Amino acid sequence: MPVRPAHATDPASARALIAAHGGRVTRTRIAVIEALQASAHPLSHDEIGAALATADIPHDRVTLYRALDWLVEQGIARRIAGGERAWRFEIQRGGEHRHAHFHCDRCGQILCLEDVPAEANPPLPAGFEFDRAELVLHGACADCGRHGRKVAAQ
Repeated sequence: MPVRPAHATDPASARALIAAHGGRVTRTRIAVIEALQASAHPLSHDEIGAALATADIPHDRVTLYRALDWLVEQGIARRIAGGERAWRFEIQRGGEHRHAHFHCDRCGQILCLEDVPAEANPPLPAGFEFDRAELVLHGACADCGRHGRKVAAQ
């Protein structure tokens, strides 16, 4: 199953994306979008923070949380439940395109499975409104399966 390839980042498109959603164009928001666009897999808060630090973008944890919350609220990014009660984030690509994710229960890595749709049309009780479905498959990634690593504490 193919995983999503890394995409080139463009600060101008990050600025335009933020502005199109009526948001303040900040250095942190631009850097977060660029980090998510460049990643081939969803990133944790700590991984995004490390990417910003590597790029010499000053930030603090609260500012980063607020930037991620705003991006999710605007539909620019999505939250994915990760292991150890930590969210991972990915940039929204292609409008309504939804795909499944694979979570390695041994190392915690989350991969995008572009060819596995995460679509559902469940029958709901009267008055309920369906918003989205999330499909996360659990198991061991190729590296962990080969090396027989122990399952991480949950």
